[in-house]
Amino acid sequence: MLKYWIYILALIAMTFVGVAGAADVKVFASVDASKDIYAGESFTLQVIIDGFDQPGEVDLSPLAMFNPQSAGGGNTSQTSISIINGRTTTNVIKRYVMNYTLTAFKAGPVSIPPLTVTVDGTRYQTNPVEMNIVQPGTTDQLELETTLSEQKCYVGQPVVLTVKFYIYTGIGDYQFDIPALSSDAFYVEDPEGAGQPKQYRVNRRNRQAVMLTFSKVLIPRRTGEIDLGTAAVSADVAVGRARSRDAFFDDFFGRNVQYKRFAVNAKPLKLTVLPLPQQEVPEGFYGLVGRYTISADAGPTEVSVGDPITLTIKIGGEYLKPVQWPGLEQIPALADNFKIPSQKASPTIENGFKLFTQTIRASNDKVTEIPSIPLAYFDADQGKYVVAKTEPIKLEVSPTKILTTADVEGRDFSPLSREVEAVKYGLSANYEGPDCLQDVSFSLLPALVLPGYLAIWGLPLTALMVSVITKTLLHTTPGQEAKKRRRRAAGKAVGRLKKISAAQLQSNPEILAETMKQYIGDRFDKVAGSLTADDCFEVIVSYTGDSESAGRFRDIIGDCEASRYAPVRRRFDAAAVENVISFVRTIDKKSKL
Repeated sequence: MLKYWIYILALIAMTFVGVAGAADVKVFASVDASKDIYAGESFTLQVIIDGFDQPGEVDLSPLAMFNPQSAGGGNTSQTSISIINGRTTTNVIKRYVMNYTLTAFKAGPVSIPPLTVTVDGTRYQTNPVEMNIVQPGTTDQLELETTLSEQKCYVGQPVVLTVKFYIYTGIGDYQFDIPALSSDAFYVEDPEGAGQPKQYRVNRRNRQAVMLTFSKVLIPRRTGEIDLGTAAVSADVAVGRARSRDAFFDDFFGRNVQYKRFAVNAKPLKLTVLPLPQQEVPEGFYGLVGRYTISADAGPTEVSVGDPITLTIKIGGEYLKPVQWPGLEQIPALADNFKIPSQKASPTIENGFKLFTQTIRASNDKVTEIPSIPLAYFDADQGKYVVAKTEPIKLEVSPTKILTTADVEGRDFSPLSREVEAVKYGLSANYEGPDCLQDVSFSLLPALVLPGYLAIWGLPLTALMVSVITKTLLHTTPGQEAKKRRRRAAGKAVGRLKKISAAQLQSNPEILAETMKQYIGDRFDKVAGSLTADDCFEVIVSYTGDSESAGRFRDIIGDCEASRYAPVRRRFDAAAVENVISFVRTIDKKSKL
């Protein structure tokens, strides 16, 4: 009986220890209230775990209205050492802080509800956080203008959104809020050659101003009238100077300038998107919509069979990123009469044209021209499908002359021998008579025994054997290298993805998109730097047939690239990376290559 009581007391003691350990963990939320939080701008919510040095799992669903994004976190544990009566005591104060970027879209009192945080299997509730969101003031010292290159377009047709921010006075920090760049209705891309926003001095409405401008390409994903919302920008505007005892130094270093937050809106934009017709879709159409041209040049044009001919194809248009390599192998007149290498060089963009360069070789002397090369696209001006073609390029192809041994010796075995005989009967006529003969008899035994002969045939044979063995063991063909790269693509991509930290992902979500594109390039023998989200979608579908995974893969890349200028709805955190890892493994498993 005593034995059972001991077990019961032990269980009770363990329960109290567990409760005491759990009681040491405290979870709470906080927002920096030392500065105003303005409507339409982002701020940081901290979820702090006291008494534990590892991150917890936070249920962010109550924060959906604030568009939460993980901003990383870290272990902030501290160690303190105290000495009392000669005895040293070390205390470790454990703490882990998780940061989340939120956006308040309306001014007024706002309450962040309690959040459920799971720490080491135990659930905790944070405290609610009360805030007051301030509406920025309005001013005529700032002006924002947004324009679209088209008011009406077709699905898949690139439309350029141009943003111009006019500044008439000194400003400090500023922040754009452009809903179109985070809309699910568009793929968002950078224009060719676009870098950072550009800045100019201009005269506007008879006033001197600084204009900050940038452009983005919007590619509609659905039809109908799409509301792009109202773009806005908020900025700290200089409103005066504060007086201080160190006024001279403050003026010199610009430290006594007073700022106040102001915001301005652009006019709301709408875009009407029409569907592409389903009838009369030409062969070779892969989704180009807009205005495009194609031309070709080649040289040299006077060649023999098998001589290299450099073919250059130029494709022009408003947006060249989705333009793909022309399918030369799909043109019968080219495939039948020319040798076309399977390896292709990466295209380049020069002076508004995308250039494709390929070396081809005529396979017979009946060839008279390089045939027309087609480009199928949907002409947005005409509202119909068009197949543009290059002009045929005239060629003069001569048969290849083959020299035989008899031709070289000058014997009368071919028409060429008569030409050689004109020079004193050719090479074989230089010496005549039995005096030209010399005894060069050979015995095998001396060649095997004598050192001189042994060196003559032994050293080259040894070198040859070593060379063959080395080449066999070490040499790999381009095909083997490509196969090895494809086989290792998934593991390499997963390794890169696991190394992406939360802080890197929050500050630069494009690192995720670059890793995803690199995987597609390695796995399917593509050039990663030239891949778009749409390219990745088409490659995945063509090799796996899994359009659902391909679509979600494409959407993640699009959201990562769109986040450069505006917050997106997708969470870029550890869970997003795990989703991408899952997609990579699924695609690799289903791939037919």
